[in-house]
Amino acid sequence: MTEPRAPKVSFVSLGCPKALVDSERIITRLRAEGYELTRQHQGADLAIVNTCGFLESAQAESLEAIGTALAENGKVIVTGCMGAEPEKITERFPNVLAITGPQQYETVLEAVHRAAPPQHDPFLDLVPPEGIKLTPRHYAYLKISEGCNNRCTFCIIPKLRGHLASRPAADVLREAEQLVAAGVKELLVISQDTSAYGIDIKYAASRWKDREVRAKFIDLARELGTLGAWVRLHYVYPYPHVDEVIPLMAEGNGGVLPYLDIPFQHASPDVLRRMKRPAAQEKTLDRIRRWREICPDLTLRSTFIVGFPGETEDDFAMLLDWLDEAELDRVGCFRYEPVRGAAANDLAALVPDDVKGDRWNRFMARQQAISKRRLKRKVGTRQQVIIDEVGPTVAKGRSKGDAPEIDGAVYVASRRPLRVGEIATVKIERAEEYDLHGTAVGF
Repeated sequence: MTEPRAPKVSFVSLGCPKALVDSERIITRLRAEGYELTRQHQGADLAIVNTCGFLESAQAESLEAIGTALAENGKVIVTGCMGAEPEKITERFPNVLAITGPQQYETVLEAVHRAAPPQHDPFLDLVPPEGIKLTPRHYAYLKISEGCNNRCTFCIIPKLRGHLASRPAADVLREAEQLVAAGVKELLVISQDTSAYGIDIKYAASRWKDREVRAKFIDLARELGTLGAWVRLHYVYPYPHVDEVIPLMAEGNGGVLPYLDIPFQHASPDVLRRMKRPAAQEKTLDRIRRWREICPDLTLRSTFIVGFPGETEDDFAMLLDWLDEAELDRVGCFRYEPVRGAAANDLAALVPDDVKGDRWNRFMARQQAISKRRLKRKVGTRQQVIIDEVGPTVAKGRSKGDAPEIDGAVYVASRRPLRVGEIATVKIERAEEYDLHGTAVGF
């Protein structure tokens, strides 16, 4: 008699690292229940599309992915940020099986069970303690909270993902420890607002090993830094207490990396007020100077928006001047894109697309020169580099100042083959606008 085969599910994950973690959690549950995962829609029992709904362009990409899945499979479950506004999906695709919002893992599983009941075999379908990861084995995203309490006028994330909901510190640390035990060398700490961690639960302590650990940004960072992996902090809103983590980075013990990802968004006080972001950028410059005095190796990454409604040429010139003075190491820039439901659309006149394009080009040219100048200072130094890809003669990796996917790379020549996930000591010999080149001198 032929044994019943395990149901097969195809999966598409779109959007930011926070959405990727949601996908990992759903996939972990599916594997634990005996489902087989596939990249191909054709031949699968059903398809799941985890959508992004932040920008109109991201929504268009999500709708395209749903349409493709329907055309190739016909049985599609939609989840993620765009699921918070289901009418946008049903207008185009009324025949999807189910729509759920972000973080609604149980609802996704219920929809899967209805469409393709599980055939669980506990002897075959073993899931590792750290769960199923969609990143390479040597790094992983560690989500410490859901949602956001900020009300930035360009953002609808609180509407899509709800208010801040922090995880107990002990839960985060247990997950991190399991990841490190499974071979993860780098933990990328993420949330919508990492430095707000714990505010919603009044920094409540939870039991971790032999001690109580508060659900507070600095306490969690300190504990994560003891696990033996690189710890990289992303999406850090510049609250005053962020200053507390800089001495921890300066210790240089290989734990909490001297790296901060802070989305400053702009420099003009008028634009920042319309964005509902902190508007005292001169004080921010003072803080950046102090941070670098305490931790000279600190790498600062940020993102900015040009062409925000009402942005004048004077506002933009102020942003360029601020950029020159701040000398941030890594910078991303976005042209403002109207988002349906965002308050920013009605605050001031929209900036014409050609003006936004011109400002974006000028911004990127200015930052490229800054990046090249700062990277040139690393020529002749020795840097710890984690290897992401290997080739016949040259490997591609990242220094402590480079996050995966969004920052530059270090290209490493070596007298012996390097391995993915290995951390090598590299002498830097040449710098470009965004990347470094060097030779491995220690393993």
